[in-house]
Amino acid sequence: MLNTLFAAASAPATFEWSPKCAVVMIACNILAYAIAKATIRKPEEGFMMPNGRFFGGLSHGAFVGANCLGHLLGIGSILGLASRGVL
Repeated sequence: MLNTLFAAASAPATFEWSPKCAVVMIACNILAYAIAKATIRKPEEGFMMPNGRFFGGLSHGAFVGANCLGHLLGIGSILGLASRGVL
């Protein structure tokens, strides 16, 4: 019975990293920055990033939150595209 459970819980074959994966992750992070800038009510409140204009005026907390969202979107996109055979 344990062998059946371990077989069901085994991870599927994964893909190897490529520059295509990096491009997808960067695009998802840029999308997340745009979403954060448009939806956060006070994105400039709190500690500012050292080069605030480059990051669109986002505070440190908003920037970290946007990165978290971008990575969630990115890994979902990469796994979805890899399962379809695009990556």
